[in-house]
Amino acid sequence: MIAGPTATGKTSVALELARALDGELIGADSVQVYRGFDIGSAKPSADELAGVPHHLIDVLDPDQDIDAAAYASLADRAIEDVRSRDRLPIVVGGTGLWLRALLRGLVQVPPVDSDVRARLEAKVAAVGAPALHAHLAEVDPMTAEVVHPNDALRIVRALEVY
Repeated sequence: MIAGPTATGKTSVALELARALDGELIGADSVQVYRGFDIGSAKPSADELAGVPHHLIDVLDPDQDIDAAAYASLADRAIEDVRSRDRLPIVVGGTGLWLRALLRGLVQVPPVDSDVRARLEAKVAAVGAPALHAHLAEVDPMTAEVVHPNDALRIVRALEVY
């Protein structure tokens, strides 16, 4: 696995390794997975990828959704596919949550409940994120400790799960 921030040379290192070790690249980037999102993503060019099979780059249209769990499932299948040909899978990218999901899996949480989420988002709009954070601190102090009082998105999701 080769991981790090955008434009740090991950792709060139991965390509060198793939060519030297008979490997194939498996993308782990939440932007490069989309067709047409080429600017600002440091997506490898067709010339760079010539001769090196790659997976999970340019596989979704912009209107398709993917989350960490779906990525991990796709990456697991790609890794199995590469290994079935006795080649080395080289995971390369910078989307940390996706990499953690692939390596460690994810905690099982309930699916999004749109009604509960809508009520919590309305409450954030009415009273502010810090007020909901105070409630989160009462019901789940460990999560409240790591979520900033102004992080409405994570507060809402934590309360939704609760």
